Amino acid sequence: MFNMFRRRPPLPPFPPGGLLVGGAARDWLRGAAPKDYDWAVPDPAQAARAMADGLGGSAFALDEERGYWRMHLPEAPHHDFVPLPADVNDDLLRRDFTVNALAVTENKKILDPVGGQADLRARRLRMVSAANLRADPLRAWRAARLERTLGFRLEPGTEAVVREVAADLADGTLKMPAFERIRDELHALLMHPDAAHGLKRLEALGLLALTLPELSEGIGLQQGGFHHLDVFGHGLEALHQLLARLPDAPLPLRWAALLHDVGKPRAYTVDPATGRTHFYGHDKLGAALAAQMLDRLKLPANDIKHISRLVEAHMVPLPAGEKEARRFVHRRRDLLPDLLWVMLADREAARGPSSSKASRHAYAAAMGRVLEALEDRPAPPRPLLTGADVMALLDIPPGPRVGEIMRALNEAVALGEVADGAEARAFVVGWGERHAPH
Repeated sequence: MFNMFRRRPPLPPFPPGGLLVGGAARDWLRGAAPKDYDWAVPDPAQAARAMADGLGGSAFALDEERGYWRMHLPEAPHHDFVPLPADVNDDLLRRDFTVNALAVTENKKILDPVGGQADLRARRLRMVSAANLRADPLRAWRAARLERTLGFRLEPGTEAVVREVAADLADGTLKMPAFERIRDELHALLMHPDAAHGLKRLEALGLLALTLPELSEGIGLQQGGFHHLDVFGHGLEALHQLLARLPDAPLPLRWAALLHDVGKPRAYTVDPATGRTHFYGHDKLGAALAAQMLDRLKLPANDIKHISRLVEAHMVPLPAGEKEARRFVHRRRDLLPDLLWVMLADREAARGPSSSKASRHAYAAAMGRVLEALEDRPAPPRPLLTGADVMALLDIPPGPRVGEIMRALNEAVALGEVADGAEARAFVVGWGERHAPH
């Protein structure tokens, strides 16, 4: 059980005249080592530089105009420095939640103007005021994130205001926060071991539709067959299954598991003759939607591309034999092993009436074949010919045909059908004869 008076971790030396504030003070008071340190100090630049000199780190301005500085030390918590307010209590009263409206002095005196310590003991997340939440609506997302990451529960009055903020954002009464800020809250939530329940809480509070409306479209859309959950619930369960098996899964893989079926609501059709539900093309549609959603959240372009390709590939049939397994690895090497993780999470999240021990065993065997092929050839084989060689052999100019031949040759090498330069040249000549333009 939570005990606010358990042994607290040691604190680093305080900057002269400084206070430990916000989440760092909160975590220290509940007996957890702060992930990062937030200091309010008389001179942020001087304090950051002095700490950097003492620890061998680097100091730099985060916001020169407002006087925000950071001290960075590789593989260590960073330290942020902001100007010490003239009235500390007044500054704390402008914070989001009571458990964040705390400060600690160098002699361990606790400044607590709104009862944050009592809320820490009760594991309760309570707003400082409704006006504070409305002043920065991002705090609504932070409420959902802190509930999950701290293991606290929103106090009923605070939850009501969070719902009001969501409604006012939806109708335009309040202005949406920048999506980069929302993304950071989402990523903090997604990195939690129980991220799936955190996302479900976002939906319950009315925040998911503001953030990922495409994901919300799956709520209530039943699938049948292997599936026992609606499309939205299945995505959450796939994320849960992934994290149960791979707790350290990177963010792009978490996104791919969550979004793998995001195209289903817009691909939904019903066969008029049989009444059966179909989602033809949901993989390609989902890949495009995933890219659109993640671009809106300003994720790095390389991450968006990788996630989108995983979504598009998640329906690819697994191989039935060794040769097909080598082909699978050759064609999708840059997606492995992530693609297998997404496919496994998808499969384990289904478990509907069509699922059986036999089908799960067959699926596991097919995955095993892919892993064996990947282990047997962890890197792509060295090309035996160049594009220039192909053009010379077939007496053709540069163009798409050269690339087509090179892809066919490289796959033949990966499958063990071509072993050396002589066989490669014979393959190219034969390919050219079979595919000669009419």
